Amino acid sequence: MRDEIVKFEKAGVQPFGVNPAGVADHAGYAKNMGFNFPLLTDPDRAIAAAYHALKEDGTSIQRSVYVVRSDGTIAFAQRGAPPVDEIVAALDAGAPGGSRAG
Repeated sequence: MRDEIVKFEKAGVQPFGVNPAGVADHAGYAKNMGFNFPLLTDPDRAIAAAYHALKEDGTSIQRSVYVVRSDGTIAFAQRGAPPVDEIVAALDAGAPGGSRAG
């Protein structure tokens, strides 16, 4: 996301990351990695569970990408690190008249 933030911005998407580490750990990690998007903390893994991003052991996180439209519908969901163009294209594919949702 960091390296292709402009594509997200042009699509009207605010990317962010979610990780179970604490706030202090996130601050240092985000700074070291040069993140240009928010990194949220999920210490009890409630967000990961809600988005089915927990691995079979129930504690490890499987990298997952979700795009949630402003109306709460899921525009895109995929495990791993899909290409940004594929993520952004999903917004056009599911929007009436091809308009992008933010």
